[in-house]
Amino acid sequence: MENIIKAYELAKEAYASIGVDTDAVMEQLKKIKISLHCWQGDDIAGFLFKDQALSGGIQVTGNYPGAATTVAELRQDLDKALSMIPGKHKLSLHAIYADTDEKVDLDELEPKHFATWVEWAKERGMGLDFNPTCFSHPMADSGFTISSADEKVRKFWIEHCRRSRIIGEYFGRELGMKAATNFWFPDGYKDIPVDREAPRARMMTALDEVFAGDIDEANNTNAIESKVFGIGAESYTVGSNEFCLGYASTRKKAVCLDAGHFHPTEVISDKIPTVLLFTDELLLHVSRPVRWDSDHVVIMDDELVAIAQSLVRTGLIERTHIGLDFFDASINRIAAWVIGTRNMIKALLRAMLEPTEAMKKLELGGDYTSRLAMMEELKSYPFAAVWDYYCMTMGVPVRESWLKEVKEYEQEVLLKR
Repeated sequence: MENIIKAYELAKEAYASIGVDTDAVMEQLKKIKISLHCWQGDDIAGFLFKDQALSGGIQVTGNYPGAATTVAELRQDLDKALSMIPGKHKLSLHAIYADTDEKVDLDELEPKHFATWVEWAKERGMGLDFNPTCFSHPMADSGFTISSADEKVRKFWIEHCRRSRIIGEYFGRELGMKAATNFWFPDGYKDIPVDREAPRARMMTALDEVFAGDIDEANNTNAIESKVFGIGAESYTVGSNEFCLGYASTRKKAVCLDAGHFHPTEVISDKIPTVLLFTDELLLHVSRPVRWDSDHVVIMDDELVAIAQSLVRTGLIERTHIGLDFFDASINRIAAWVIGTRNMIKALLRAMLEPTEAMKKLELGGDYTSRLAMMEELKSYPFAAVWDYYCMTMGVPVRESWLKEVKEYEQEVLLKR
């Protein structure tokens, strides 16, 4: 502990020399909430339809022991992960994670089916986000949901999404923390379609039905998420980036940018400031694609750093809901949560330790030499010492010491399931 404090004092002095107050930065960092995704804990199985195979282009690889199989086990695992992550955060639920003994389908879900999740979140001072589950269901077997040409199928998903919006508003109202309800659809064709317009017209009309009616937007942000392609929808995706951005900007909804939902050479860090010129709010699904939308655990790579910088440098963080979206069953699932979430927070800290205003002044003055020099020198500034001190003061393990706790939990809990 003494060495951590000494290192921090030196780092504090170094950052003060460029006009950055590290204590103030850490106070600001405490206010930022990351939305952990519940589906990392059980490989997107959920609790409503235990025997339903994954569909909609979603795959989870690996068979690491200890996946949660009940609501109680998932909450236990989440509590363990949260104990190693600094700050108070949020949890993002999919509809299939309802906690109920009723036999209920997706188009019958109500807030009461998530009441125990609200109580769980209240006890921990957390918020909840929501997602309709428009995959892994017989009504999605055709490859189409809300844009289906079959009216029965389309109406089913409209009702499910309408109810999801109500559930999201319930979360925000009960917890006093605005929820983000995200709408993503796997709809598309494996091979080249004849008509590219009609499914999108159906999706647009269906979404208008979903969002009709009065629900307090102060408690819930509705976001629509695009995807460039999926397994089984390689040639045509109804909910393309252009469709989602156009719909959100004309209907005053948020856009969800998922780091894996674009072409391999595209990055969402450059899209963030553009989207927020046209929408009031933004939802992020921070993930790590490896060659395709493979949802690897978030690491401190160049794009994660750039995402954080894009939010911080442009002052857009208050208009952005930061969520995570990855699922890896080849490693310890709790470790995956801890690694990914700590990296997201660490990247934000690194960005917040920049002398942003000073660098903007250099840029506006045309001094690109000094801008480049400053940006490069910052890469070797001692942000890690500030991170260690932050973790220590927030009462969570410093550096890799959390791994010992995960390994002990694995032996004591996970391997006995």
